[in-house]
Amino acid sequence: MSVRSNNGSKSTASRSLFELFASQDPQQLQQLMQNMAAAMRESHGLLTDIMGANGAGGLQNSPNDPLGIRDCFADLRQSLAKNPAGLMQANMELWQGLMMQMAATANPASAQTTGSDRRFSDPEWSQNPMLGMIKSTYELNSAWLMSLLDAASDMDDQKKQKAKFFTQQAIDAFSPTNFFATNPKALRKMIETGGDSVVDGLRRARKDVKDGGGKLSISHTDKRAFKLGENVATAKGKVVFKNDLIELIHYKATTNKVYTKPLLIFPPWINKFYILDLRKENSMVRWLRDKGYSVYVVSWRSADETTKSYTWGDYIEHGAYAAVDATLKAAKAKSLNAVGYCIGGTMLTSALAHMAQTGDKRVKSATYFASQMDFEDAGDLSIFTDAYAMDYVEDLIEKNNGIMPGESMTETFNWLRPVDLVWRYVIDQYMLGEKPRPFDLLYWNGDQTNIPGPTHRTYLKELYGENALAKGKFKVLGQTLDVSNIKVPVFVQAGRDDHICPYQSVYKTATSFGGPGTFVLAGSGHIAGVVNHPDAKKYQHWTNNALPGSADEWLRGAEEHAGSWWPTWHKWLRKKSGKKIPARKMPKKTYGKAPGTYAKRRLEDIRAERGLD
Repeated sequence: MSVRSNNGSKSTASRSLFELFASQDPQQLQQLMQNMAAAMRESHGLLTDIMGANGAGGLQNSPNDPLGIRDCFADLRQSLAKNPAGLMQANMELWQGLMMQMAATANPASAQTTGSDRRFSDPEWSQNPMLGMIKSTYELNSAWLMSLLDAASDMDDQKKQKAKFFTQQAIDAFSPTNFFATNPKALRKMIETGGDSVVDGLRRARKDVKDGGGKLSISHTDKRAFKLGENVATAKGKVVFKNDLIELIHYKATTNKVYTKPLLIFPPWINKFYILDLRKENSMVRWLRDKGYSVYVVSWRSADETTKSYTWGDYIEHGAYAAVDATLKAAKAKSLNAVGYCIGGTMLTSALAHMAQTGDKRVKSATYFASQMDFEDAGDLSIFTDAYAMDYVEDLIEKNNGIMPGESMTETFNWLRPVDLVWRYVIDQYMLGEKPRPFDLLYWNGDQTNIPGPTHRTYLKELYGENALAKGKFKVLGQTLDVSNIKVPVFVQAGRDDHICPYQSVYKTATSFGGPGTFVLAGSGHIAGVVNHPDAKKYQHWTNNALPGSADEWLRGAEEHAGSWWPTWHKWLRKKSGKKIPARKMPKKTYGKAPGTYAKRRLEDIRAERGLD
């Protein structure tokens, strides 16, 4: 949208809100008032839509506190009561901050900046005294709330982590930028558009509530802009094996010769595999082919009536073992190298441990992308594994007839980063009235998958909750697994800013097995830290040949390198991949072209098949 300028000498972006509003002529003000009336009607409609969808059996029948937040904060109050000195110190720091704020209000030259929070990048936050005071008060109170948790010295660590998580959620929710009246960018846009932005935003919110069945389902991107096999997931390949759980894709070679050992990739089943093949510019699949690897990728089936009862053991048998068998058969090879990403890596670890105990030596090396096998320090996701959370998950699975719904999983991951994945879009789309922009990564992120109830229970209860795999108490296909029996070389990648699999936790994968381990730390997080094509020249990575006792000690002795970690991995992997042979031809009998049929099934299609729509 072009920015309207009323006096021809000063753009709206450079004028204060007061100047901008004062410059409006009577016709513009009349349009604004008319749109405000329309906005009131849309607001009433939005409330009606929500209450109408949830009033008969939704909101009032939902558990009031399914995650046990009240009990958690009751423990916090008790702990603070036992430590009055810590509480007094936190209150004193708040009082000192308020005094400094008052001094800064009286003498603006003495004001101190508090960082580069991009939520407050609009110049109005520094130029408008009232907004400046709102901002600094918010920051002071946010710091005070978090300091209360530090003062609760005798609080259980798990409960303190939970309290910190939900306190941060509240802090992020109450940011003044999330409220229309204290968001200068939204107010400016309202004046510039004569109120059109407000009406458009409310209508977009109503559409998202309708699409979510009465629950706000934020549209992060324009889904209509993407189609699998046409502008995302376009690397050429064939489905060379298929069962009820997986499709195995063999990607066509782009080099005359390839390494002898094929490369088999197990992506996570929480999302779909094509994060590794979004666009030509960032496709790991394409890059690996160009380096001479014969690439096979597993595409998991989103859980439905056929697979809803599948267990973790079924994922090993019909996923890991079936894929290894099919890859070796298609490649006419005797051994291969494997890759596991996130939960796909956790599954791979359990499969390798089972193979080690049964004498199966067909996998010669393993690479892990942001994957945990020891969940002792698993980050914020671990708060969803206590008794309260497990009861809530059981309720979700029961209500969905044995399936953990993909929508709930995506919602959980979004709330792990609410500023970036929730509130940013509330502001852009509902306050500013902007249309969702096409973004392939966010299209993939919204292409959720269901998970079989038994598999998800195992993941949360036995792996996250009990840490059974790391403790040698996890059973698969009749075997109690010991990860120290895994003797193959492993290459372990982690993201320094990963909020799903913290690098300190991932590091333990490189040090817990019985064979040689290599650890590499990449810049960025769970997705961008993994999918970082060298041509993008983004971020950095760290290497260290030693494997000391902790990840932080490893990092202190590490060497930093500019750009992607992929070339470092290639130097390691090519030595494990055998000699070069003529590129393998595609088999005549296949089950269709990549990306296959499982990847194309969306949740709405599965819900319709199950008669839930």
